[in-house]
Amino acid sequence: MRDLAAGVRSFQQEVFPAKAELFAGLAARHAPDTLFISCSDARVVPELITQREPGELFVVRTAGNLVPAHMPYADGTAASIEYAVAVLGVTDIVVCGHSSCGAMTALAEGHDLSGAPAVAGWLRHADAAMTGVPGSATGAARVAALVRENVLAQLTRLTTHPAVAGALSRGALTLHGWVYDIATGAVENLTGAVENFTPAARPAA
Repeated sequence: MRDLAAGVRSFQQEVFPAKAELFAGLAARHAPDTLFISCSDARVVPELITQREPGELFVVRTAGNLVPAHMPYADGTAASIEYAVAVLGVTDIVVCGHSSCGAMTALAEGHDLSGAPAVAGWLRHADAAMTGVPGSATGAARVAALVRENVLAQLTRLTTHPAVAGALSRGALTLHGWVYDIATGAVENLTGAVENFTPAARPAA
């Protein structure tokens, strides 16, 4: 907690004054253009990866960047998606997976999750992704394949949400699938829409 408190003081004394005009505007206006769905993993920071300012991304973070299919009852993820699309009017949704994902590693390697039943139940939202992983893939290659299949599966799940389906049908929304590599900073664009990313150079040893 001391580190967090020191960070708050640094923000208030150094960062906030330099961006005071930005924050003054944000106090009265909330108009992000992108819904960014990423993993809860602390190593994945959407605003850092995309170099966006406060107020520009509406971020939803879930374990494994999973998106439950739309159901008749409310849940936090569905509510956030609906709010971003139907109320804020975002024009893009990014689902971003990442290398070394603990959730995908647990599934790919068949970890025993009997001691974490809530986690095991949540990861069922990746069942469709598991079917797309080649049976011959093993080890790190299997995890990497599942990370990619999972991003694509979650994009499909997004389309079950009425607000998303409606915006897509009107041409008012575009879906993007990304995979972020923690070790190199590279971002792979799985959907190939608009962006053409160049892999970052691996840091020198």
